[in-house]
Amino acid sequence: MLKDLVKNLKPSSTLAINETSRQMEEQGKKIFKFGFGQSPFQVPNDIVNELKNNAYQNKYLPMQGLFQLRDVVAKYTSKKKNYEYKPDNIIIGPGSKELMFLLHVIFEGEIILPAPSWVSYAPQAILGRNKIQVLQTKRENNWFPTGKEIEEIILKEKKKNYLLFLNSPNNPSGQVCEHLYEISNIARKYNLIILSDEIYSELAFKDNYKSISNVCPEKTIISTGLSKWCGAGGWRLGYFIIPESLNNIKNSINVLVSETFSAVSAPIQYAAIKAYENDHTKYVNKSKNILSAIGKYVYLNLKSNKVLINEPQGGFYLMPEFLNNKFHSSSEMCDDLLKNTGVALLPGSDFGFKSNKMLARLSFTDFDGQAFMDEIEDNQIIKDKEIQKLAPKIIEGVDKLKKWSESL
Repeated sequence: MLKDLVKNLKPSSTLAINETSRQMEEQGKKIFKFGFGQSPFQVPNDIVNELKNNAYQNKYLPMQGLFQLRDVVAKYTSKKKNYEYKPDNIIIGPGSKELMFLLHVIFEGEIILPAPSWVSYAPQAILGRNKIQVLQTKRENNWFPTGKEIEEIILKEKKKNYLLFLNSPNNPSGQVCEHLYEISNIARKYNLIILSDEIYSELAFKDNYKSISNVCPEKTIISTGLSKWCGAGGWRLGYFIIPESLNNIKNSINVLVSETFSAVSAPIQYAAIKAYENDHTKYVNKSKNILSAIGKYVYLNLKSNKVLINEPQGGFYLMPEFLNNKFHSSSEMCDDLLKNTGVALLPGSDFGFKSNKMLARLSFTDFDGQAFMDEIEDNQIIKDKEIQKLAPKIIEGVDKLKKWSESL
């Protein structure tokens, strides 16, 4: 029964750590919020002003989304992907998370989840009553699956439908998938459908970023939105881009849209047009410059013979592994860390890893993004002194984390 499934679920760990951190701060404790992943930057002014100008919009919009918004999103994406998308390929949702849930509900088959996976993929699959195949990945492969590893799962029962989730740049690892062509070959060979979660794609640190949707668009549903690159997580606007070849999925999701959220907030949809119509290159590049510099600082100051870690390639996460025999689980380790240092991390077990692997997610966003943006120039090389001045909690929190790791 669905109600029984719900009873066995716990609240999202990312939201829970934010609430725990807030409560501890209210008790007067100094907390370093390295657990909750949220953009530290403000929404660009032209988009904010457009929201104000459209506050009067009070009519229900088409359930698939405002045509003008879908049109600019289709043109924007077609240019980036070198593949023609039309407004009818777009579904606007109240955050991409809701659209993913609807996809889980309508999909019949098995979900392939590479570990690490974002915390909500598995619970949503459970609610959708789909079987999950967790695919453990390796650090040397950037924490992504190879084509061969995916094929091994499919070959066990080729007649089933499979849906692979790929999130690149990745939450929680901060890594970018490099096995695009071999994965696309598997998708075409076995009729594999891919959900490409590209919510951090605009924040990839290298300019030549490519996703699976660049090399296998006909098998790929793109999931993205405003929350990360635009600093608008609380606005709750995301979207799916579904190719013509997967129209049956789009039509089924639209049926559920009509019976669930009906339509996304009208003022926010009108404001979002400006997000894709206007040029925000300077804003995005400044965001990436800051995040890349801070991420590299954390990486360089944490890596040691006690901490294994990959340099971040996009977004705002790192995934350190702490080499110790003190704790029985990553959850126990993170509890000890928070209690003794005030540094909040999320345990690797929340992202699909075995609990005895001492992995954790670190979000390096505990700083005032607007103040940082205002202080630096475009394309400025950001040095440690700027980070010390403009992101002091990052400096202090990393120092506490490093000393704690050395004491294990």
